[in-house]
Amino acid sequence: MREDMGEVTASLQRPVSNEGRSRLVRHVDSFEIQPPTPPSHNGVPRSAWARARRRVSRWHRPYTAILLLLDFGAAAFASWIAIQLFDQAASGFNNLKQDPTWFHTVSYLLLPLGWVVILWSNRAYDRRYLGLGPDEFKRVIRASVTVAASVSFLAFSTVTQLSRFTVGTALVGATLLILWGRFVARWALHYIRRRAGQAAHRMVLVGTLPECLEVYAAVTRSPNAGLVPVAIHITDGYAAARGVPTPVPVHAGRDVLALVREVGGDTIAVCGSASAEPGELRRLAWQLEGSGVDLVVAPQLTDIAGPRVHIRPIEGLPLLYVEEPTLSGPALLAKNLMDRVAAGLGLLLLVPLFLSIAVAIRISDPGPVFFRQPRVGHEGRTFRVWKFRTMYVDAEDRLASLTDQNETDGMLFKMKQDPRVFPVGRFLRASSLDELPQLINVLWGEMSLVGPRPLPADDGDFLGDVRRRLLVRPGMTGLWQVSGRSDLSWDEAVRLDLYYVDNWSLAYDLSILWRTVGVVLARKGAY
Repeated sequence: MREDMGEVTASLQRPVSNEGRSRLVRHVDSFEIQPPTPPSHNGVPRSAWARARRRVSRWHRPYTAILLLLDFGAAAFASWIAIQLFDQAASGFNNLKQDPTWFHTVSYLLLPLGWVVILWSNRAYDRRYLGLGPDEFKRVIRASVTVAASVSFLAFSTVTQLSRFTVGTALVGATLLILWGRFVARWALHYIRRRAGQAAHRMVLVGTLPECLEVYAAVTRSPNAGLVPVAIHITDGYAAARGVPTPVPVHAGRDVLALVREVGGDTIAVCGSASAEPGELRRLAWQLEGSGVDLVVAPQLTDIAGPRVHIRPIEGLPLLYVEEPTLSGPALLAKNLMDRVAAGLGLLLLVPLFLSIAVAIRISDPGPVFFRQPRVGHEGRTFRVWKFRTMYVDAEDRLASLTDQNETDGMLFKMKQDPRVFPVGRFLRASSLDELPQLINVLWGEMSLVGPRPLPADDGDFLGDVRRRLLVRPGMTGLWQVSGRSDLSWDEAVRLDLYYVDNWSLAYDLSILWRTVGVVLARKGAY
């Protein structure tokens, strides 16, 4: 090999000597000669007034402008509602009848403008929090508290006797309307991302091929996140990708920033242990300064919810702390109490519906109304689950002849057009009404409203990772229910169950219950 070919490398951008910079050409396993690497730099000059270059990703700009208009309009509309509801709304403003200009200016201009300013100061328009996760809504609520405190301080300092009911209605109404407006805007953003693939970040994944593929699988599970991998830059050479099918083009030995511009990317995601040498990641961050390209680090830590992860920097070294899952304590007691109370009330209210379903089942096929089957529950204890019967009485005898038609790859037998299901039973399954008797199991403490899927007990002991799902009570609904139900593969269902076990919380349970309503009404994956 000629000496002027330079060193063989397929890593992140590294500094090279001045002597070799003018002639450096990279050589990779495919014997493809790459263009010369541009000189590395240590950042860009700082300016107090403007960025050196605008960000490549710009979807958030029109979205932020829409949020500004929605928030301002919501605050102004809340003021109008409060003024219409209370006759003493103008209390504290003098000469209102002669000249209401100042009152209307405060109500419809200054107060909504104050909302926008305080929302901005609480980073409620920060692009990193828009469109995904609860942080955006938390910042809105935090801003509402600040607005309430500011109005109270101004009224106290100026000795203005404002109408408490009017002010309270305007503040609470503005908070609810702003939250609702942002919810609708987020729904529209997610719809655009799912349908048109727009308003998303185009990512180049950097790392070893297995690490990049793992990150690819994680980010593509949720189109709502707006992360679209467009290329992979592997750090272990082309040889690692030979014979391996990849969903996006694979590159090696390239200058990362040049590759991002070539494929039209706007984000670099460093996966796992892509930085083989100390300081490499920092030099990459320097290289990206002023380019408008975002840098994301994806550690080898998946399926961990945000509240369990904390970053604590020590002498410039960011340490990632992972808290243990909450599997005991007051939160679990509150969950159990909520389960029992909700199950008891639900059984009382659903008695007429239960009687109607029982009559329909008996008319469709003579036999028992309920179906009882052993399932594995908390800590491996076996219990008998309650369900409305949806199959003919000889269903178990006919199972052996249908085994080869199983449409799932796991421990459960599933067929979209199972001949053992009678017509009323098919309706019960599609509407999930057949699972309502499981409220009895919830009332007895054998199940929970939300949890992993209860699996049959006749499939032997659970081995490996699957056994971890027994640390909590199985649920009537769960992540598997709101994420595809019977359409999920076995591995994906297990992954969702384990994610729930490791990251559950009362707020998460409530969100799953809310999502379950939409899934049941849409009849997704139910057969």
